[in-house]
Amino acid sequence: MWKMPRRFSLTGRLCCFPKDPLDDVETWSESVDKVLSCKAGQIAFREFLKSEYSEENILFWLACEEYKKTKTAPEMISSANRIYSEFVQTEAPRQINIDCSTRENITKNISQPTLASFDSAQKLVYSLMARDCYPRFLKSDIYQGLLRRAASR
Repeated sequence: MWKMPRRFSLTGRLCCFPKDPLDDVETWSESVDKVLSCKAGQIAFREFLKSEYSEENILFWLACEEYKKTKTAPEMISSANRIYSEFVQTEAPRQINIDCSTRENITKNISQPTLASFDSAQKLVYSLMARDCYPRFLKSDIYQGLLRRAASR
């Protein structure tokens, strides 16, 4: 799973970013996809979700994106079990908010995971972020502060 760079600051350039992370800030208001397709956007949105105690949503979404890139069966089984135990199972440390039938379906099939094992849950979480969290993110101090910084350069 992708981890936030330790030295990252949304105000400056780092070696892991080919351009200034603030270059894309204005485009983030176009869609949640614009935020999620950019590392700096993911970091800012994650910080916002953390402030709302719902960071598990983006962490689960990112874990699913990485999971879909899995190449081998042993790697898939290991990753599926990690995602399941961290986000899906009842009482998971970062339990995501999904309906019972989606949770039960994943639980029933976790012993034989496929690349699509978490698709339904990922869609639900994406929808929740897009419909609920994203509009608040755009109004947040975090996003508004980044917009001001980008505009003042």
